[in-house]
Amino acid sequence: MINTALNGFLTACKGLALTISHLFAASESKKVKGIKESDYFEQQNGIATVQYPHQKLPVPEVGRYQLEVVIDDCIVCDLCAKICPVDCIEIESIKATEAIGKTSDGSVKRLYAPKFDIDMAKCMYCGLCTTVCPTECITMTNQYDKSVTHISDLNYKFATMTDTEAEQKRKELEAQLAERQAAKLAAMKKME
Repeated sequence: MINTALNGFLTACKGLALTISHLFAASESKKVKGIKESDYFEQQNGIATVQYPHQKLPVPEVGRYQLEVVIDDCIVCDLCAKICPVDCIEIESIKATEAIGKTSDGSVKRLYAPKFDIDMAKCMYCGLCTTVCPTECITMTNQYDKSVTHISDLNYKFATMTDTEAEQKRKELEAQLAERQAAKLAAMKKME
């Protein structure tokens, strides 16, 4: 019984000594170290809380944070929207009447994107959309501190086409399809 009491007293003393050492160590600021440094996990002395925004923890290169889209490199293949498990990506496409340019990797663009929205409030940061993108136009940035006052501000719109431009492209496509249909009917009548 005395042995148990002595063991309990020694354990309490060890815990108190650890608490006191942390109390005095907290008087100095925590030094932010890079994750790749060999003693990153050993050097955890100082104030436990990082003084954000004055101090920031380093983010890993492969971290999953805010999505960014370079719309000029998008071929509107819709693969990112199809693979998204939470349906946070909305894309609308309009077929072009001719090739409209090339992406930075040389892919030919044949579709317009009047709508390319990502709702980051729904996004679960899985990164699947970035892996299936053939032109790598959708990427995850190292931005992790997007604070907004209203949840609708987390719906990012990446398309640059206005509604009037989109309507004009739709009319051009309809005119081209009507022209092709008329030419097809003329060719069929000629064969009869």
